[in-house]
Amino acid sequence: MPVIKSAMKRVNTNEKAALRNQSQVSNLRSAVKKFEAAAVNGADDKQDLYLSAISKLDQAKTKGLIKANKAARTKSRLTKQLAK
Repeated sequence: MPVIKSAMKRVNTNEKAALRNQSQVSNLRSAVKKFEAAAVNGADDKQDLYLSAISKLDQAKTKGLIKANKAARTKSRLTKQLAK
């Protein structure tokens, strides 16, 4: 454990950020899975789920939670599933 006051504050800040990032990545994965399930089942709200998943991907990329290439690759894969 750190002894310096600023280092102790930094540990708390890092823990909060890690929890926030973990939550956002989890929401991203859930949105992608919901769309994939809807695409397989041919659900009516497939388009809305697609837009939600793309939005979450862009947000995660902007915040640095995932790399740009992973975001582009996932968006491409989802777009192919939407077109089927």
